[in-house]
Amino acid sequence: MNDMEDSYGQQWTYERRKIVEYTCHTAFFVSIVIVQWADLIICKTRKNSLAQQGMMSNRVLVFGLFAETALAAFLSYCPGMDVALRMYPLKPCWWICALPYSLLIFVYDEVRKYILRRYPGGWVDQETYY
Repeated sequence: MNDMEDSYGQQWTYERRKIVEYTCHTAFFVSIVIVQWADLIICKTRKNSLAQQGMMSNRVLVFGLFAETALAAFLSYCPGMDVALRMYPLKPCWWICALPYSLLIFVYDEVRKYILRRYPGGWVDQETYY
């Protein structure tokens, strides 16, 4: 069974289905990169809020954010990557899908840091302070 038909009546060949699969792999990779933005930013301080500390004073951190994003964009859009790494170009709006998860990680860690400052030595401090 080489060709399949979806619920809209569109025919999908095996090659087209594989392109969709590899495009999904690329979207997953880009999502991980975007979520790593939040991980990189929240690791900047242990207890201080990023509003107190300031986010953009560390030039290496800012360079790292831009470098990882540029590398992800290069791997996604550079011609020949579909053959070399099976990474297909994404629509720009697909980059936005991971932003809510990145924001969730950021907000969660800011709340954790607030609890650490408010109740030093408490349960949250013992369980989550690294």
